[in-house]
Amino acid sequence: MSKKSVQPKKSQGPFLALVGIVALAGGAALYLVTRPKAPEAITVDPSAPPAEAAGYVYGNPDAPITIAEYADFECPGCGQFAVLHAPDIKKRIVDAGLAKFVFYDFPLAMHPNAMAAHLAAACGNEQGKFWDMHDRIFLAQPEWNTQATANPKKVLAGIAEEAGLDMAKWNDCFDNRRHLGTIEANRNAGMKLGVNSTPTLMVGNKMYPGALTSDQLKQVIDSMTAAAAAAAPAPAAPAPGQ
Repeated sequence: MSKKSVQPKKSQGPFLALVGIVALAGGAALYLVTRPKAPEAITVDPSAPPAEAAGYVYGNPDAPITIAEYADFECPGCGQFAVLHAPDIKKRIVDAGLAKFVFYDFPLAMHPNAMAAHLAAACGNEQGKFWDMHDRIFLAQPEWNTQATANPKKVLAGIAEEAGLDMAKWNDCFDNRRHLGTIEANRNAGMKLGVNSTPTLMVGNKMYPGALTSDQLKQVIDSMTAAAAAAAPAPAAPAPGQ
């Protein structure tokens, strides 16, 4: 009985390898075509006079407790804090007169578009619209961040226009990087305090890296308020005959 001859199967290895190479090449080409261009770096003019650190205050400047936030407009965690917790903090703590809230610029090098956003907000502050710009910039973070565009100014200008700013004045401020020194001074002040991540909260003399929820912050403020009341000297007793 004769055996049927079996033809050896041809290896598909070389063919599959070729397909893989072509696919990788095509993917690389697509990435090169679609990835955003590297944004233009924003640097400080070395001839400019040093600026003083100056945060943006919300609430009564004479409030007994200060809540300072060091934040990066492009930081996702900062955006989450601004959208989810800051409105409740303003209502329950700041508007109630228990504390004031101060925002300090802390743009991180890992977020190339952050500096443009900080400039946009600072230029809005010239027209009394810092907090309006602050809220709008964080809400629109996915539209102007480094993953979305290499030209953040286009989106930020749209935000400024929606906020009702005088665009001629805003553009002049932004293009001349008028508040770059203050932004750098705010960041340097935070670094001297030991801030190395965003968001970071300073409540009184206590630092909270990673921020706090509105409920957690309310507990901290209530505790500090109670401690201050307990430490306050008792009112002097009236003199005899009064």
